[in-house]
Amino acid sequence: MSEYIKNIEHSTVLPLAEQVTYQEGQIVSKTLAQNSRLSLTLFAFDKGEEISSHDSRGDAMVFALDGVGKITIADKDYILHKGDAIVMPAQIPHAVYAEERFKMMLTVSFPEILKL
Repeated sequence: MSEYIKNIEHSTVLPLAEQVTYQEGQIVSKTLAQNSRLSLTLFAFDKGEEISSHDSRGDAMVFALDGVGKITIADKDYILHKGDAIVMPAQIPHAVYAEERFKMMLTVSFPEILKL
């Protein structure tokens, strides 16, 4: 049987924030699913770490699991706390910065690729 979601125990109730750990001076990521339509990744940012401005061909939703993060979308800043979520629209520059240690789940939904 295929597992479409990997690197996490199936059929078990798990504290999601505990599935990725903080590392001093680093950003730690754990990919849970990756295909042409979906990317699902857990992140743990040490305080002051960041993913610089970039864009994506898919809509990206950040769900804050722990700490405080700053999400910048098209030069506007948004502060996320545990339990908050925000969507970073496709093809709009965005960035993530850890105001404090910050854990998040990132879900990116990509458009279908049309075959001619």
